Amino acid sequence: MKCICKILVLLFLPASLLSQTGGDNTYEFLNLSTSSLVTALGGINVSLRTGDPSLAYYNPALLDSSSHGRIALNYVNYFAGINYGYASYSYSHDKYGELSAGLTYLNYGKFMRADPAGNITGSFTAAEYALNLIWSYSIDTVYRVGVNLKPVISHLDSYTSLGLAFDIGASYVSRDGLISAGLTLRNAGLQLTTYTGSREKLPFEIISGLSVKLAHAPFRFSVTARHLEKYDMIHDYINDPITPETYMGLGGVTENIMRHLIIGTEFTPSENFFVAAGFNYQRRKELIMENKTSTVGFSLGFGIKLTAFELTYGRSQYHLAGSANSFSLIVKPSAFIKRN
Repeated sequence: MKCICKILVLLFLPASLLSQTGGDNTYEFLNLSTSSLVTALGGINVSLRTGDPSLAYYNPALLDSSSHGRIALNYVNYFAGINYGYASYSYSHDKYGELSAGLTYLNYGKFMRADPAGNITGSFTAAEYALNLIWSYSIDTVYRVGVNLKPVISHLDSYTSLGLAFDIGASYVSRDGLISAGLTLRNAGLQLTTYTGSREKLPFEIISGLSVKLAHAPFRFSVTARHLEKYDMIHDYINDPITPETYMGLGGVTENIMRHLIIGTEFTPSENFFVAAGFNYQRRKELIMENKTSTVGFSLGFGIKLTAFELTYGRSQYHLAGSANSFSLIVKPSAFIKRN
């Protein structure tokens, strides 16, 4: 325990990278939520091991034998005509562990092409794709490890880029199933071919999380810590650059810690229905309007679980301009086969 505490202290030292979370990486679509449950819980979760194969997208070690034979489908109605989705199939092998293959896509839609004078000369499209090849293996009854290999192709008008990313994860579930935890190194890798000759960084980050289910009440709480590889999560758009006093003062330390955290909770009154809610503090601070705070950063969702399938809806409030709606379907073909 002392060793873990020391590591966490080192990760939050000011000597860490003093950079921000967005705008300086390529393939940022890899950070989009591909599960309605996770969308409802704030956008990221690496600790829940529920048998939902789409959770392995965030931490490959969350893929276990309960995901065997399940098909996961997700669709998100994003902003300005943009939509994206995820599809995967999982298989469990007694000897070699758990396997899953999936595809993530992001469709930006159709754009008008114009010359410098504003004359319309045609149209073009833009889209990005990532293949997900996940392998997970059980070390013992409580610990698992996993790897997700993600070849990436990005096509923006006449510009195309290829990349290779991968995730490495570990998970823990207590023997009574009430406590689960996870640690993931996400989006490591490199850009194989560039858009214009200049190689860009991938959105690498280290994420940890903890989920606790109450023994005698239908609640489960999750806390996820993002970007453990960097300390500074504050960006003062008005007074730039940030001075050391800004992020080293007591208020700055508290603010930085809060910006790393995502909090979520689930209420399950029955085995067939649940309600989930989350709060993403960093998202709220980045996208909030000072004159009207609204519910930016908050998210909500619910799910129905039946024998043959599970249906989940999640809604995340990004900005006053609108919200993102996520729909997920988990199909269990074996249930239909048995019924027939």
